[in-house]
Amino acid sequence: QVQLVESGGGLVQAGGSLRLSCAASGSIFSISTMAWYRQTPGKQRELVAAITSGGSTNYADSVKGRFTISRDNAKNTVYLQINSLKPEDTAVYYCYVNNRLGRAYWGQGTQVTVSS
Repeated sequence: QVQLVESGGGLVQAGGSLRLSCAASGSIFSISTMAWYRQTPGKQRELVAAITSGGSTNYADSVKGRFTISRDNAKNTVYLQINSLKPEDTAVYYCYVNNRLGRAYWGQGTQVTVSS
């Protein structure tokens, strides 16, 4: 069984920062890509940032320059450093992981709320 445990969400004022963490455990077998998505009510889940096993990253245009994704392969953990938060960043943030067998896993989500 694979578990993704997220932490770090919360309520923050506009302009503030948060750091999200997601730790993968269980029989996940050779993690490939790790990513963060976010979703707001009535909208589709959207990719925020992703990082490959080799360290290559990509970001949604709306977060470039403000969000930084990183990973610790030894700990099977992915991080999302979020700076200069805006009210429009308010969403549930989900951790996503896939492995070299093509299986994908999702975290339970962590709420980020940005007040203006």
